[in-house]
Amino acid sequence: MARTLLRLMLVRAGFDVTEAEDGFDALNKLKEDSPDVMILDVMMPGIDGFSVCEAVREASATSDLPIIMLSAKTDMESVNKGLRLGANKYLTKPISPEELTSQVRDVLQERINSQK
Repeated sequence: MARTLLRLMLVRAGFDVTEAEDGFDALNKLKEDSPDVMILDVMMPGIDGFSVCEAVREASATSDLPIIMLSAKTDMESVNKGLRLGANKYLTKPISPEELTSQVRDVLQERINSQK
């Protein structure tokens, strides 16, 4: 349900979206596709978002992929852990479509600026 809502928010803002069923699926899809940004929930079936974030950062092919963690886990320990493991941003649910798309655009712009 939440994944569907996020997809709709992003598609309506003009983004192409690829969804993953769980952490394992997300890591497998990264082998086939090279997205511009990854949005991870902390609480996912299989592998949690923290572990996926860590794996993405450790792989040379995806080490600089912008990662936004979006979670209902709002405690400072979770936020700090997500950022420490390499997330570019840690956002909390619920989130408005405007805020989500603004944050996605921000990390994409940061990536463009860092490649100049």
